[in-house]
Amino acid sequence: LDLDTAKEELEEFIPHVREMSDSSIRKMAGRDLTRFKHFKKQGIAIKFGRFSQKENDQIKKNIKEFLSLTGIENAEKLLFTSRYPEEKETINRLKAEFLFCGKIAEGIPRPWRLIYYRARKIFDPNNYKGRYTKEEKEKLKKYYAIHGNDWKKISEMMSRSNLSVAMKYSEIKSGNYVIFSYCLILAINYGPWTKEETQKLMHAVEDVIRKRSKLEAEKSSSEKSRRNLSIDREKLYQKLPWTEIETKVGTRYWRQCKQKWNSILTSKMTKGQQLYKGTKGLQAKINLIKRLYEMKVEDANEVNWEELSNAIGDVPRAYVQAKFYKLKVSCVPLWQRKTFPEIIDYLYEEKLPELEEKL
Repeated sequence: LDLDTAKEELEEFIPHVREMSDSSIRKMAGRDLTRFKHFKKQGIAIKFGRFSQKENDQIKKNIKEFLSLTGIENAEKLLFTSRYPEEKETINRLKAEFLFCGKIAEGIPRPWRLIYYRARKIFDPNNYKGRYTKEEKEKLKKYYAIHGNDWKKISEMMSRSNLSVAMKYSEIKSGNYVIFSYCLILAINYGPWTKEETQKLMHAVEDVIRKRSKLEAEKSSSEKSRRNLSIDREKLYQKLPWTEIETKVGTRYWRQCKQKWNSILTSKMTKGQQLYKGTKGLQAKINLIKRLYEMKVEDANEVNWEELSNAIGDVPRAYVQAKFYKLKVSCVPLWQRKTFPEIIDYLYEEKLPELEEKL
């Protein structure tokens, strides 16, 4: 189908389809339109929202049949192929050869991408591990002190899902800081940072980085690492324990501390240059969109933001993430309803040509 026809035909089933990117519409036309028409003939409406038990069972049945058909060992390899880099090429070839997209969606009157995300949630072995033991909670606090908000890394170390460890730490933190938070509300500052607050922030960051470096040095058998606690530049902005820093500063929320620290670092690393203004700013946005599009990832958690910092300049990863967020919010209509690939497709197809013309 041509794009206009695809939009017209899909609109019957997806009312907001014209707000989606052209790439997403083409994918939906290929994966979903025939299925939608088939369900319509049967008098079955296309569904959104919470999956029923019957639909969950159908997804499990579809996955089981596809595994039998292809000989792929298990659902984790099928749905989280990137976890198995040595087998990735073979698995992807089998998925294409045996029409994975169609098979996983059989008998389920929903858009394919929603079915796919639901399947990933059902079959992620790290999702259903029961209550956290006392030992696990202590490990979680220890890993957070070292790795900060790097939930992907912490989830791998604890064999729990990203969401699970993030929520559990939030629960632990809430219990630990409930009294402190009440006091903080009374003294919180929302205005410009004072010189005293900035000094407190810098000392707080120094304290947590030195503590982390000592822990890492103690683990190492290298005499050199015991002798020399020099700090790699990456430690200045990667996964700092912001709730701990919030406590040390005393008059700012953790998010304010994080934003201020990234502002200080960016200024230092770029020697005060304005990387995101004028011609340099246009080029930075163009590079960022192109690099994200080339990555072809399904989720923001899979993006290597560290690698992407080169697209803008020598800056912290949080700076790049903040610029992407601003780009997404200001340029992509109804971005909250879109998946990460749909957002990237829209930026690439609609915003990129406009930026290149301005440049």
